Amino acid sequence: MDPQALWGCFCLLCFALLRAATGNLLPSFQPRSLYQYRYSLAVQLQHSSTPSPWGARLQAEALIRLQPLWRDPGGEELLQLQIHDLKAQHHPEEERSQDSTRGSPADIALSPEAQAELQQPVFISWNSGKVKAFYGNEAENILISNLKRGITSLFQLQPHAGTTVEEDASGSCQVTYTVSNHSITKTKDLLSCSKPKSGFSSTNKIFGVEWQPSSRTQYMVKNNLLQSVLAEESHVVAPALRSRSGIKISSRQQLQLVSPATPGPAEVSGQSLKDVLAGVGAQPQPLGMASLPFRRVCTHCPSLRAFLKAFDRQRVRTDTSKGATTWQFQRFIQLLRSAKKRDVLQLLRRAPEETRPFLVEAAVATQSVASLAALSDFLDFSQEPKSLLEKFLYTAALSPRPSGELLHLVLDKLDGKQLAPEIWETGIVAVGSLVGKLCQQKLCGLQVKRVMRRIFHQKRKGYDKTCRLAAAEILLDNHPLPMDVINILLATSEMETEVATFLLLKVQNRLRDHQHLARKIMKDIMGDPRINNYNFFSKVGISSSFSGPLAVTQDLTSTFGLDLLFLEGGFLRKSVSDFSLLSHGQRLRAAQVTFEAQGMESMMGESLSGGEEQPELMAGMSATFFDVQLRPVVFFQGYTDLMAKVLLSSGEPTSVVRGNLLLMDHHQVIPLQSGLQVTVKLQGGLGLDISADMDVSIWEQELKTSVNARGSLAMDFQAELDSPFLQATLRSQTEVETSIHFDTKLRFSSSPVLMCLQLREEQVPYREVLTVSQAAGSRSSATRKGRRGTVPGREFALHQTNSKLCNLLLAAEKE
Repeated sequence: MDPQALWGCFCLLCFALLRAATGNLLPSFQPRSLYQYRYSLAVQLQHSSTPSPWGARLQAEALIRLQPLWRDPGGEELLQLQIHDLKAQHHPEEERSQDSTRGSPADIALSPEAQAELQQPVFISWNSGKVKAFYGNEAENILISNLKRGITSLFQLQPHAGTTVEEDASGSCQVTYTVSNHSITKTKDLLSCSKPKSGFSSTNKIFGVEWQPSSRTQYMVKNNLLQSVLAEESHVVAPALRSRSGIKISSRQQLQLVSPATPGPAEVSGQSLKDVLAGVGAQPQPLGMASLPFRRVCTHCPSLRAFLKAFDRQRVRTDTSKGATTWQFQRFIQLLRSAKKRDVLQLLRRAPEETRPFLVEAAVATQSVASLAALSDFLDFSQEPKSLLEKFLYTAALSPRPSGELLHLVLDKLDGKQLAPEIWETGIVAVGSLVGKLCQQKLCGLQVKRVMRRIFHQKRKGYDKTCRLAAAEILLDNHPLPMDVINILLATSEMETEVATFLLLKVQNRLRDHQHLARKIMKDIMGDPRINNYNFFSKVGISSSFSGPLAVTQDLTSTFGLDLLFLEGGFLRKSVSDFSLLSHGQRLRAAQVTFEAQGMESMMGESLSGGEEQPELMAGMSATFFDVQLRPVVFFQGYTDLMAKVLLSSGEPTSVVRGNLLLMDHHQVIPLQSGLQVTVKLQGGLGLDISADMDVSIWEQELKTSVNARGSLAMDFQAELDSPFLQATLRSQTEVETSIHFDTKLRFSSSPVLMCLQLREEQVPYREVLTVSQAAGSRSSATRKGRRGTVPGREFALHQTNSKLCNLLLAAEKE
């Protein structure tokens, strides 16, 4: 027998067997027939932090009529889908009582306009279970049109197993099919869906929203007829920093064939799909399958124009450490986001001088076109007070999701201006922060690493030891190459004892940190006895580097790190206190405070080693907040300045940062497969008042530093459900006030130098308010629950060595 003929017979046999195996699962609709399905929908939103379910629930039922209008020889069909007798209900207060029963649901009255639009048919281009196109009235209400998309999505299936990409009301998503007997199961990867762009989120995911979705649909097909569909999906959304404030969204759709097909109208004649659609009376237009984003219009929200009318009677709070001020800050952001440029500009110009910094912070955080344009007209870098200009630049640098327009505004204000040095320095900080957040190219870090290698190894010129150590730290913390780690370790053999001790401890700390990016590389290198030996790790300096967990919650790990670099004579050159946050694989340097002192050895009669040049007497502080470096503060510079500060000191601490910033800014639209929409919003404001002080006692040979931080965090998290029949909102508002004190004390007269660190937190009051509000037709309701409490104050035990030194120092003071 001819081999080609044999191969052809084999292929035909396989095709026949495959067709026999899947033929019964390939759905089809017969011409001149009318199919009726009972459709039901149930959607529920619940607060996950309450002991019993509490939220909002919507139910709807309708009769779906489906009839084939046209079929071409290739198998493509045009189906008409129409909704009849839709009835909707909601539960005014979805909270189970002690006997686990619910209150009776309330019927939702639909307006005549809504009923008419619901009954307008839509048309589906359908081929072997796949929805190829969707046609309807593009002027129709978005929510009703999306509901029809959701029902149409139930007819999107394939009769064989496999993974593919489909488009339905959720967007264009990856789906996986499994087949068993008369059942087809579809699992949709909602994280893979692409849909019309809408919303925004904070650059750092620690301040974002965690979203855990799932979707599963089961089809029953018998004798090539779709008998039933059950689609279930769930979404759990919560602030990344506080999962207990989460909200769970559940959606369930069901189609059930009512009875065998009944006789229907004859098919429409036409050579093509286009001809057939042109002959339909309503002349439907092609529409996308993905749900269109819907934006609520708030009819009762206050406007900036109304606020301006009563401006003289309004009070703007200025105590940034209080929760009431932070809530007011967020309300101003909402006011400004819907305001026009002229109103924002009028607000800035009419405001008293003491409230202008607050309003500038709110306008920058808003980042609307109108607010940025108003700031451009209002801020005059040649005339405005330095404090206001610095406020603008720092607020821009700390923006959680900066835009290109904000960067252009900052650059425009700095361009070609004769500015004070401190404004230039702050401007450079702002530009660097904005560019860093906007830059999405992974090659950006490559050039930085080359520069850091050059500085550490002093390839072109000599650098101060603190600069070299900073370069080494950047290399170790940013996906280092194995050779980077080896070269840093090798270089310690040629360094002074204190610098080498400090750097080796840095490496050992990263080895102990199981979440550090370079831990595996370092661990592999330490397996080499040529590196991990006594020659490298036998340094006996008093410099130290320590890091460890400070507090651990379900969502967050906060760590404390302390680096102390001493000179060879035993004098402190630099101390770095680091507070970092780790959450969901993300790391954020929340605060880092650095104290530096140089030239102290000359005051004590010590001489420098190796003929080094005597540095100028100086002490100062620099701080980093939320990965943004602030302009350094100099306590004194030179012996004369030190004496003047000692004799004329007012005893008042130096303000490091004081103001409000928007930490969390998230807006996410979640289209449910049912066509309904959930909008998730998170806004978190932080009010900060941080001051620092350094006291040098020449006579007692002591150095004391103190950092006091007072702050308030206000977090507003909500999920909004929008449907043609009901609008529901679940809201969680959390407020926390805290006060933290970090003190250090060094005594130089002892050998070795004694140093004590004390970190204590005062009691923390907190408050949380949960709200459920619903509106159906002309009726609306709102219920609220609240809880408040106080976390006792505490003092943190940083590490064992520090506790011993504190005991020695305190005992010496009592003698």
